[in-house]
Amino acid sequence: MNPLTTTIRTIAVLLLLSGCSQKAASEKAIVHKHEHVPPHHGTPIVLGNEEYHVELVLDAAAGKLQAYVMDGELENFVRVQQPSFEVVASHQGHEDTLIFKAVANHATGETVGDTSQFEAQADWLRTEKEFDGILKALSVRGSKYEEIQFNFPKGNDTDEKTK
Repeated sequence: MNPLTTTIRTIAVLLLLSGCSQKAASEKAIVHKHEHVPPHHGTPIVLGNEEYHVELVLDAAAGKLQAYVMDGELENFVRVQQPSFEVVASHQGHEDTLIFKAVANHATGETVGDTSQFEAQADWLRTEKEFDGILKALSVRGSKYEEIQFNFPKGNDTDEKTK
């Protein structure tokens, strides 16, 4: 082999390896993207710096909105002591207060005052699928979250909004 052929082959191998390492680095960045998937396929509302979430799930036929208090990764339910919490909802030029009441669940042993599930009922939820909301106050394991703004069904996580 002449020296020119050897040099060209060496450069080609180096370029190939360089391209592979750049591709591997970009694939790693994609794999490690931080993403939350709500277990009920609802709307995630972030509390604090992702310490907790509230997942909202609409049952339009029943005019109900269910809320599940979840951990920061949307993997585990978190029981809270509050018997209820409020969301002020702005929709179609109206403002209504949704009262989310604690739901007891005999299967999980959850009771009012020790539950992760809440429900609110309103007739307008049967027809309207979008609103802007403010969760007034919710205490979770000693931390109090107040005036949390969100959009239903987009949520309040900027990463989720851009999807």
